[in-house]
Amino acid sequence: MHDRAHCHRNQLKTTLLLVVLSVLVLLVGRSLGGRFGLTVAFVLALAMNTGAYFWSDRIALRSMRAYPVSEADHPELCRLVRELAMTMRLPMPAVYVSPTVTPNAFATGRNPRRSAVCVTEGLLGLLDRRELRAVLGHELAHVANRDILVSSVAAALASMIMYVAQFAWLLPFGRSTDGEDDANPLGALLLLVLGPVAASVLQLAISRSREYEADTTSAQVTGDPMALAGALRKLELTTRQAPLPPDPELRSTAALMIANPFRVRGFVRIFSTHPPTRERIARLERLAGYRR
Repeated sequence: MHDRAHCHRNQLKTTLLLVVLSVLVLLVGRSLGGRFGLTVAFVLALAMNTGAYFWSDRIALRSMRAYPVSEADHPELCRLVRELAMTMRLPMPAVYVSPTVTPNAFATGRNPRRSAVCVTEGLLGLLDRRELRAVLGHELAHVANRDILVSSVAAALASMIMYVAQFAWLLPFGRSTDGEDDANPLGALLLLVLGPVAASVLQLAISRSREYEADTTSAQVTGDPMALAGALRKLELTTRQAPLPPDPELRSTAALMIANPFRVRGFVRIFSTHPPTRERIARLERLAGYRR
């Protein structure tokens, strides 16, 4: 089901990207505050990574107001999750439903034993059984590939860089707090402009490759690539009519979802955490042997 060599290459690529993102955080700290800024940036990066490791699942579920369900509440949903988890040799994840009209789904948790799958009420009302099974296969693929922790840590680091950039005008430039002239004003200004862009690009490189791989895994596990293609098409059309509000607390959770839950237009599409739906559908159609 999984190509081990491909998974190892993917993990290596992800590790390198996270290292680069962490170095970028430290560079921003040193440029803004010299040695003291470097120390502060290191402590903050460590704290945010620790928080992302232990509490990213609770934060994501709370942001969507999700509630746990059992087979007595949603027998078909839980049965599909259990069936797919057994097929993929995964522990049964906790199942949650979010009272949200916008159709979407996401998986969270730092490892397969502490994973959870969440779907919105809008998704349950929109998709048929085949499409729902394909979407759940996609989310369990993220669990199997251990994508969730990586995405959460990447989002935490990127958010930190953007947060520092927003409030950097309050910070003194040119001299660190210990009196040593090791801060670099010009470098700080460049990083304030280019840092958030670089962080976004690196986060996108992680998120988009993960979505393509999860699509492929779902198609292999369910044996029905066209079901996922149909689900993505419905999600794209419905999200245009009823997108999620662009609240800050939903930004990190949005990166975990199967489709971008926000209304994205024009140039902003370049910085979307998800690959274009049209390209994802085309890839699934090719897997099914369909030629345009």
